[in-house]
Amino acid sequence: MTWLHTLTLGDARVTSLTDGQFRLDGGAMFGVVPKALWANLTAPDEDNRIPLRINPLLIQLGGQNVLVETGMWDRGGEKFDAMYAVERDETLFTGLRAVGLTPNDIHLVINTHLHFDHCGRNTDALGQPTFPNARYVVQRQELEDALSPHDRNRASYIPDTFMPIHEAGLFEVVDGETELLPGLSVVPLPGHNLGQQGVVLQSGGRMLVACADLMPTLVHAPYAYNMGYDLYPVTNLEVRKRYFPAWAEAGAIIAPPHDPHAPFGRFESAKRGYTAVPVFGEQ
Repeated sequence: MTWLHTLTLGDARVTSLTDGQFRLDGGAMFGVVPKALWANLTAPDEDNRIPLRINPLLIQLGGQNVLVETGMWDRGGEKFDAMYAVERDETLFTGLRAVGLTPNDIHLVINTHLHFDHCGRNTDALGQPTFPNARYVVQRQELEDALSPHDRNRASYIPDTFMPIHEAGLFEVVDGETELLPGLSVVPLPGHNLGQQGVVLQSGGRMLVACADLMPTLVHAPYAYNMGYDLYPVTNLEVRKRYFPAWAEAGAIIAPPHDPHAPFGRFESAKRGYTAVPVFGEQ
């Protein structure tokens, strides 16, 4: 089945693309949440890995084609693909072709952060920018951390995915909340790491949020469902408690980056915070 889901918000058209599927350890994905709880939400395989998907977003607004995240690194070889159970049933490029675009048509790339499963196709197999006509937006904190990693985060940063962009001067480095186009902004969402940013689209009286790894899948909506991968879990919890109520009150559509089943969701109040229900749009 083709993964291509579109929503219209005012003057903006938003399409959830995919760059394939992968798996990560369920315990790592749910941190301190007991397996007895999370395994009822997403079934692990024999290696305790849960299914995930890579879900970049295409936002078309004001004559601009904006790509939020660029997908999974594809040059790790058989060992890498086996470790993460990577399945490239569809790719970012097949999705772009399906909506009549090529990489040359992208005007703006927003890197929510520079981990290999979010910015993996920033560059091509020759180490050249995949989107040669685009400016790549990243938070200053995130670029600094990627350029000077420490032992805890080093494995998440693959220089091939961002150094050619940095060396070519194609990064548009921002500090904090920044409006990129009328109605389209980035906002810091620290917790998973310090430099992560989300994307907020407001058009026609509606809101959509690409929440990055603040909430990787819809089943991660409860406040306590932080990942073991989150470097700053207390900060992550505080940011969730700051933004989730505001997004829920606004009726925002949420676009999680790794949900294997649904491209979008919406918050619903629960006993301890929120749950999220799927939204599919036009397919």
